[in-house]
Amino acid sequence: MQSLASQLASSPLDQARPLWQFHLVEKFGAGSALITRLHHCYADGMALVQVMLSLTDVEARPARAVELERAWLKRDRGTVTQRLLQPARAGLKQAAQLGGRALAKGRELLEDPEKLEKLAQGGGEILRELAVALSLPDDPSTRLKGVLGATKRVAWAEPLPLNEVKTLSRALDCTVNDVLLAAAAGALRAWLLEQGQDIDGMTIRVTVPVNLRPLEHAKQLGNHFGLVFLELPIGEGNPLRRVERVAKCMQGLKRSKQAAVTFGLLAAVGMAPAPVQRMALELFSRKASAVATNVPGPQQPMYLAGSRIEDLMFWVPQNGSIGVGISILSYNGRVHFGLIADAKRIPDPQAVIDRFAPEFEKLLMITLMEDWAEPITSAGAQATYARNQCSTA
Repeated sequence: MQSLASQLASSPLDQARPLWQFHLVEKFGAGSALITRLHHCYADGMALVQVMLSLTDVEARPARAVELERAWLKRDRGTVTQRLLQPARAGLKQAAQLGGRALAKGRELLEDPEKLEKLAQGGGEILRELAVALSLPDDPSTRLKGVLGATKRVAWAEPLPLNEVKTLSRALDCTVNDVLLAAAAGALRAWLLEQGQDIDGMTIRVTVPVNLRPLEHAKQLGNHFGLVFLELPIGEGNPLRRVERVAKCMQGLKRSKQAAVTFGLLAAVGMAPAPVQRMALELFSRKASAVATNVPGPQQPMYLAGSRIEDLMFWVPQNGSIGVGISILSYNGRVHFGLIADAKRIPDPQAVIDRFAPEFEKLLMITLMEDWAEPITSAGAQATYARNQCSTA
């Protein structure tokens, strides 16, 4: 199955036909498998998952049609654009009023520094985020970066129980996403060390798509996401310290407007000439080594044509010179990991993906160590303890 999925991922969609495909694989395991290919021009990952789930039911033999949104999505409240731009509209309106006042009473405005400061405050914050994004240095050279080929390889791991991930995230005082991405950092670290790579103290970046639409809009097509550059401390040998650093970086990104800035940049680049698009794509690609995304799925079993869907997985697309994609999907109480990589960068992605669960279990075991004198309630405190008590490669 992985060979077939890799072959399909390496083959471009036929531009002369609709940019989607369905491949039914019969007699796979105890049932069948459905491999779907959907071009990103239709929608972002959140919406594309909903496109697929719109074909499903919440019961094997539903008495009547049950809309997916009634099963687990919230009520629709305004368009994505309205929700996204609403905070900015008040500032734009104020700026327009101040601008009109400036035309009529230029001297009065110039003599009122408080009004000028208020007018510049919103735009200044956006410009700072734009400057930060564009001034990031190129990511360090590792086996993950380099010339790409034409062949993709995909792999997936056995799912983890979602309740265990949630319990661990609460114990470490961080989010589920922080725990999972720290486990990904540990898996990449272990693989790179096995390849003989010197990564001591090294940090790489992954671009993380950030959903800018409310969950109730997940069923709508279109791309409504920004990008943030998350640091993965692959040079950190302590698992708890990795969690702490990932959580700290993510908290900073959440407070920033980086996702909204890149959303605007992507929209602007999409309307630019092809040479400008290529230049911008390469600029962003040099600043990261991988793409990582986490898509929430329904936490109940879904059915397709009367058959229960046991597992779900997707693979995030890569653009430019980025050749590695990490996919995380939660479904029916379990967390699924997928990895797609350029064959020149990671010839056998299964060797990486198989390390995700051990890295998670390592975190779990350290957290549950019975000889700890007292409960550790924060990632920072746990990392301090682990630095003194644990030596982990």
